[in-house]
Amino acid sequence: MGTLLADRPADTSARSRAPRRRLRGEAKLHPLTWLFVLAVMAFSLVPFYWLVNTSLKKGASLGKGELFPAEPSLDNYLTVLQNAEFLLALRNSVIIAVVTTTLALVFASFAAYALARLKMRRKALILTLILSVTTFPAIAIAAPMFAIWREIGLYDTLVGLIIPKMTFALPLAIYTLTSFFREIPRELEESAYMDGASPFQAFRKVILPLAVPGLATTAILVFISVWNEFLLAVTLTTSPDARPVPVAIAFFNGASEFDQPMGTISAASVLITLPLVILVLVCQKRIVSGMTAGAVKG
Repeated sequence: MGTLLADRPADTSARSRAPRRRLRGEAKLHPLTWLFVLAVMAFSLVPFYWLVNTSLKKGASLGKGELFPAEPSLDNYLTVLQNAEFLLALRNSVIIAVVTTTLALVFASFAAYALARLKMRRKALILTLILSVTTFPAIAIAAPMFAIWREIGLYDTLVGLIIPKMTFALPLAIYTLTSFFREIPRELEESAYMDGASPFQAFRKVILPLAVPGLATTAILVFISVWNEFLLAVTLTTSPDARPVPVAIAFFNGASEFDQPMGTISAASVLITLPLVILVLVCQKRIVSGMTAGAVKG
């Protein structure tokens, strides 16, 4: 009798655990969902793998569609890294992306703070108009800017590329930062005002430190957008002195005029793409939070 009573709690606990196991099983994704995820991953990763695969080939093997290079070589990477024009273009891209991202964060932080805190009519319409600028086709302003830049002396200069890139980077930064500023409680600013702080001091000493995650997310999004931009860069430059990396690769001819450039172009593309891939993988949570911030709370 005692043995039977002693066994009952174990049976009860086993029964209590059984539904939980079923619930956990019900939470698993459907096999078709996993199949769709794998298909999307293959669609995204296979082109990059083929790019890496081509960059490891040389000579006659470049024309073969081998899944794995028969004799992998790093010669294409060494050739690219020894190319002075590529290194100059890499320097130009870093300068353009860093300066544009910094200026976009500075101006966007003030504009986003005003849109998030000041009482004004039709703020949603203003934000919509700001964001709509990012969907505006760059080709529509490329030709007019080409003519204007040649007249005022900004054509084929780094400054002449930073200004038009700001046109598309700034709206993205404003929209993203506005969502972050909205989530910061107003009570913190009111406490700063009661302690004698001015609006600018409250913004600089209270709001900005709390908005560092939003600033980091915005910086990543803007940097990637500016780094990958091609149309304005190829339209507003004509010499290697101002060309960024995407344009330099388009004009890349390899080690010599008789060398097939497919391998060196692939190696150069991998060199400029891999840092962005690593940046996105490391900061993917911040990027997602930046894109979805303010989506529920308004």
